[in-house]
Amino acid sequence: MSYKIISKFIKDISFEIPDAKAFVMLEKEISNYLLNFDIKSQPYKENIIEVNTILRMTPNENVKHKILAEINFTALVSIESNVRDKKELEKIILIKIPTEVYPALYETFTYLFSQAGIKNMKIDKEVNFEKMYNERKNS
Repeated sequence: MSYKIISKFIKDISFEIPDAKAFVMLEKEISNYLLNFDIKSQPYKENIIEVNTILRMTPNENVKHKILAEINFTALVSIESNVRDKKELEKIILIKIPTEVYPALYETFTYLFSQAGIKNMKIDKEVNFEKMYNERKNS
């Protein structure tokens, strides 16, 4: 293995249901929301990278009563010094780390909705980060 997750933590959560109307309409309008991932990284210390996997619910133009739901889940990752290939490092950051942290991210995201009283929240339990990576590379 060329990397190791040293620690994981929730860096930021934004969750807002602005009013009762938005809450009541959410179950009807939930199909008009998209789940988006954003993965960002930055050096932390020598051979340690901060990888932020951000899950965001984004409403399309059909949503009249918008809610805000976003989690930034961060992993501090130690990269072995023998990782020199930029492509290998890119795959660690954009595929392997998000794949490893997603179960905790998913659990937290769905917990927020259940605690907010929203019962029928459908979010994919499995996400293919490799497929997303390849689609971005080819677009």
